[in-house]
Amino acid sequence: MKIVEKFFTAQAKAKGGRDGQVTTENNALAVSLSTPKEMGGPGKAGATNPEQLFAAGYAACFEGALGVAARQASVKLDGVTVEAFIGFGKAEDGGYGISADLHINIPGVEQGQAEQLVEAAHGICPYSRATKGNIEVRLTTTTEAA
Repeated sequence: MKIVEKFFTAQAKAKGGRDGQVTTENNALAVSLSTPKEMGGPGKAGATNPEQLFAAGYAACFEGALGVAARQASVKLDGVTVEAFIGFGKAEDGGYGISADLHINIPGVEQGQAEQLVEAAHGICPYSRATKGNIEVRLTTTTEAA
């Protein structure tokens, strides 16, 4: 899919790989990275990793897409949460890959309608569109009160 009109470009610079640092061009994000112990790294306290950064971006982007889907369906949302779990492991081809599990809670909406909104958001969200057919993405929709 080709972008026909670009509105914004985010920029981040990594130095030192999985055990280095990442900063954005405006310095709003400047974090230390550390490979988790589960992946054979030091798992330094206070440091993050690429999978956590991806999870944060995907969760925020998906909730934004859910807002678009809700507006299109004339549904008012309140108290929505999106929690992203990004898995890392060996892929079928012998390399490494990631998976995504998104847990979306939409309180105050009937379960069927919530699932329809989540499916619509999955079609809107740039992260979902970018990963479609590339990684396994599982969606879990709930409607529990906050």
